[in-house]
Amino acid sequence: MPRPTAAQLAYGSCAVIFSTLAMLLLSQTSSGAGIAVIAVAALLLGLLVAMTVPMPKRTPIPAQRPATDIAPPRPATVRREPVREPTAH
Repeated sequence: MPRPTAAQLAYGSCAVIFSTLAMLLLSQTSSGAGIAVIAVAALLLGLLVAMTVPMPKRTPIPAQRPATDIAPPRPATVRREPVREPTAH
């Protein structure tokens, strides 16, 4: 199973946080059982949101050429300025 992407983690976390807040504020529950139901529902909603975010498509890796086909690197050319002799005044 592939690892979740950063977008999936962010969307899922935001869905859990905001849906929990909204359900707690709208239901005005104070019982432990009600809070537990809301927490489980928010986690399920966050999981659903995270799983529906599209996964990035993998690009195929191009085939490697054998080392005999690759030309050796050329040495770097260094441009040197001529040294000027100091003039006497």
